[in-house]
Amino acid sequence: MPADGHPGEGGFTLIEIMVALAVFSLAAMALVRLESTTIRGASILDETLVAQMVARNVAIDAVTDAQPPTAGRVTGVETNGGQPWTWTRQVSALGGSRVLRIDVSVADRSGTQLGRLTMVRPAPRTAT
Repeated sequence: MPADGHPGEGGFTLIEIMVALAVFSLAAMALVRLESTTIRGASILDETLVAQMVARNVAIDAVTDAQPPTAGRVTGVETNGGQPWTWTRQVSALGGSRVLRIDVSVADRSGTQLGRLTMVRPAPRTAT
């Protein structure tokens, strides 16, 4: 019995406990959804980062190779991060053929383009 002598006024009612549990469960569900969204976002970020590394590797190979790449489109597959990445390199002449533009795009195995990079390099000199 409570100190003031009124019985039944010292605790929570069943309704109050049920409302508190409902509020708690809504908060817990929101946290679970937030966690799954965060994990999904981290996975997408990881794939995009690896695709950008593949694009950079392909573009740097084209820029630093002793022989400049020929104009046109070339495709290939490179394995990085334990999975295959399909890359496409498009080379075109800029500035009156004095500069080559090298565009590289990278897609995952489902075909979704996740990485893209553009670089330039001097074009080969033609004999005059």
